[in-house]
Formats: sequence, structure tokens, C-alpha cells
Amino acid sequence: MLYYIKKYPLSLVIILAVIYLSFFKPPSTELNKIPNIDKVVHMCMYFGMSGMLWLEFLRAHRDGSSPIWHAWVGAFLCPVLFSGCVELLQEYCTSYRGGDWWDFVANTTGAVLASLIGYFIVRPKMLTK
Repeated sequence: MLYYIKKYPLSLVIILAVIYLSFFKPPSTELNKIPNIDKVVHMCMYFGMSGMLWLEFLRAHRDGSSPIWHAWVGAFLCPVLFSGCVELLQEYCTSYRGGDWWDFVANTTGAVLASLIGYFIVRPKMLTK
């Protein structure tokens, strides 16, 4: 466990922040009047989580000691599965939050965008250094 804390400290902080944001009771504000603002927030949360996982994976394994499919599993598949679990927990374990398929789609979109940027833009730049 200490290995992951040393290699992925910012990712772990972001994951904890996503957990908190997923289960706290948000106050009612003027932003609630903006249509689909929650979908944008979901996309940004999972874009940040997946993006940071990609960055820290690529930084920790610059020497090529780990195959790239490990990054796809850890930085794409795990956030998508995590978001599905969070949506199910929101639906069945809270009375003030509801699981929503469109939230899951927004979460997955954020992870897809971060993974595409991580693989096609960030990875080549880190390999050339």
C-alpha cells in the first residue's frame, strides 16, 4: 500500500475528493438553474481523476518497466468501473442522491478524453524526454 501512496499521491487525493463530492449533500445554489451543469461537473471530476492517474503512471514508469496496458487498466478501466459503483451506491445507499445513467455516461466521457490525451499527447512527450 505504501508503494501506491508514494507513486500516486495526487491521484489518491483526487480519488478521495471525488468520493467526497459524490456523497455529500450539495447546497442549492443559482448554478442549479444551468441545464446539465451536473454532467459537466461529472465529466470534469473523472477527467481529472483519469488524467492524473495517466500522468503519475507515465512519470513513475518512464523507463518502460511496466507495459502500457497497465495504464489503460489503471487509468481508464478502473475509473469507469469506480464511477459505475459510485452511481449504484448513490442510488441504493443514499436518500438524497440518485444514480443516473447520464452521470455514468459523463463520467465515462471524462475518462475517455483523459485517456486519449494521456496516450496520444502526454505519453509521446514523456518518452522523448
